[in-house]
Amino acid sequence: MTDKEPERYYDWMLWKKRQEEAKRQKQREEEYFDKKWEEHKRMLEMRSDNAKIYESPDKGKTVYERDFGADPSSRKEVFKQYGKDEHEVYLDLDAFRSLGNVLEEVDNAVVDYKYNENQLIAELKGYIDETYSMHYSKENFQATEFIIDGGHGTGFCIGNVLKYAQRYGKKGTRSDARKDLLKVLHYALMQLYVHDSEDKK
Repeated sequence: MTDKEPERYYDWMLWKKRQEEAKRQKQREEEYFDKKWEEHKRMLEMRSDNAKIYESPDKGKTVYERDFGADPSSRKEVFKQYGKDEHEVYLDLDAFRSLGNVLEEVDNAVVDYKYNENQLIAELKGYIDETYSMHYSKENFQATEFIIDGGHGTGFCIGNVLKYAQRYGKKGTRSDARKDLLKVLHYALMQLYVHDSEDKK
């Protein structure tokens, strides 16, 4: 007699656990589909605003533009590679404006950049955007926010600027050294944010 009661209780506990997990799974699925539906609605809104899609069949050497939802055969070329560096591309002004990268008040100004600052800034933005899309970025940036909110932002950012600046050229390949410079610039930008935030307090 005494052997049966614990067994039934154990089976009930397992069943209860399965029920709770199924409920959690259903909630996760509902949240996922709600998110996807919101993304779909945003895409439909973008379509109504004549949003553009940019595609590259050759890893950035040539980039084509077409209206959102339009037939791919209607696309037109907007980027062209020039020079030896695969990151050096030409983007016509209309396409550049459509990406939101040019302010109207400076459209007419011609800046003769001596050190490719415009291309390097665009590359830095691409690098920073990529850090936000990495699989660990959410946890990484949450930790950074805790550090900054705790009043240690300056030490953290300047410390990393010094770390990667001192490491430049001493570890790995030339490509690794270049990435260290991008990290220096990224942490410097984060420190600008910390600096400006402290001024607002």
